[in-house]
Amino acid sequence: MAVKKRKVKNEESKKFSLNSLFYGNFRLALNYLKESKNYVWISVLLFFIIALIGFILPVFFQEQITKIIQDIIKQTEGLDTFNLIRFIFINNLKSSGYAMFFGILFGIIPLGVVIVNGYILGFIANKAIAAGGILVLWRLLPHGIFELPAVFISIGLGLKLGSFLFSYKKKDKFREFGKWLLNSLRVFVFIVIPLLILAAIIEGSLIIFFS
Repeated sequence: MAVKKRKVKNEESKKFSLNSLFYGNFRLALNYLKESKNYVWISVLLFFIIALIGFILPVFFQEQITKIIQDIIKQTEGLDTFNLIRFIFINNLKSSGYAMFFGILFGIIPLGVVIVNGYILGFIANKAIAAGGILVLWRLLPHGIFELPAVFISIGLGLKLGSFLFSYKKKDKFREFGKWLLNSLRVFVFIVIPLLILAAIIEGSLIIFFS
């Protein structure tokens, strides 16, 4: 009996430690995200400005955007629900990862991601409305409920990392940058990735449902 009780206690302590690990890191990630909210809002503002330009002036890079869309259609053609969800998740994970961690290069990559994705969204919205009317946007809306916040967070934190040399004036720069990088990684693992998983499940399921 004593052995069984010890085993139960050990299992309970392991569960408690695991829960504490996830919850503690999630709280730290959330706190850092709150500290970085201005950068995230900048990414939101830039994204929608570029998307508006893409919607009003869908005349730039038409061939390139059309090719991107055609390539995606070819790559996803014939995929079942699971593989489609996996494809969407991996693509979004790469895009968000590049936006965040390559922000180290003075924020150039996050700016590129926000410009490209914003313009493509505006371009697609314009073409979708032209083909099916404005109500078609209600069908596109669920695709971005979780994906867009994940992208905005990634871009915002990428911009913050890129601004480090300009915004941090104290002497312990190397150690502080390490903290920023660690906190960005924590946000990516405990907030961005779960959002991307939800986004992929919703988007993949809707595509299969409406196809």
